[in-house]
Amino acid sequence: MMQTALQVLDREYLEARCALVELAATLDRIDRAHDHEEGAGRLQDSRLELLSEAIALLQEESHLPNRSERMLLLFSDLD
Repeated sequence: MMQTALQVLDREYLEARCALVELAATLDRIDRAHDHEEGAGRLQDSRLELLSEAIALLQEESHLPNRSERMLLLFSDLD
């Protein structure tokens, strides 16, 4: 039997919230560590750019349930 959107949200909410808090904590740790580096400007790293793109992808309004596929493609090494 297919679950309702509310049932899925009830089941997944706490885990999703935890993942977002952990991501925020990771970014905070990176910022704090970088602030202590001598001559620190904005840290330039392609991985941080990918994380920013992934966060933007999550914020997009979408009626197509393909965010996970798009995120996997974002993080795929297609070179």
